[in-house]
Amino acid sequence: MRLSPDEIIFWQDGFLKLNATIVFTWGLMLVLAIGAKLITRRLSMDLNRSRWQNLLEIVVTGIVTQIEGVGLNQPQKYLGFLGTLFLFVASASLCTVIPGYEPPTGSLSTTVALALCVLVAVPMFGIEEQGVGNYLKSYIEPTFIMLPFNIISEISRTLALAVRLFGNMMSGAMIVGILLSITPFIFPVVMTLLGLLTGLVQAYIFFILAAVYIAAATRVRKPTTKPIAEL
Repeated sequence: MRLSPDEIIFWQDGFLKLNATIVFTWGLMLVLAIGAKLITRRLSMDLNRSRWQNLLEIVVTGIVTQIEGVGLNQPQKYLGFLGTLFLFVASASLCTVIPGYEPPTGSLSTTVALALCVLVAVPMFGIEEQGVGNYLKSYIEPTFIMLPFNIISEISRTLALAVRLFGNMMSGAMIVGILLSITPFIFPVVMTLLGLLTGLVQAYIFFILAAVYIAAATRVRKPTTKPIAEL
């Protein structure tokens, strides 16, 4: 039983390898890009809209609502990044019904790459919102002693994002693989459907955590003003 799509090698020349993780990742990105292009090529402002446009509006509206709920004031500003993260992780899980397909999120290299995207995006959005000086100042608040702890926090939460997603996705695939080998066909089908639900939940958790980190980085701290004493 394979523990990761990294073990499926399609081509190798020395240390260069083309494994299933790379193939399925780029294939999924290509499908998402082509699908987005096809769905958005004929958008309509009238009441008569295609089913694909209605589905797209439901998904986008739901993502925007969740971003607002986290506390980000301009959700459209973060929609491209956070929405892409959610759709990629969710689509990777939904495509497990395709025979021969294994989700690239079952590889630690993919989840680390996604977590690194969040690690880079958080200070980028924070600096854009607060400025370089104010953002860097947040690392030494309320005292400069907190600087190493804040740096460790940035690194540890990135590792936690990667390992959490990898562990949950791999464990679900392992359970289905074990049941397929020791039980009849119907029961693993039920477990596969449960795995799809689990994958969507993990996509939502990853999306929300990324939004929370960005919201914390972009929160502008207003200086406190003392009330003027009445004479």
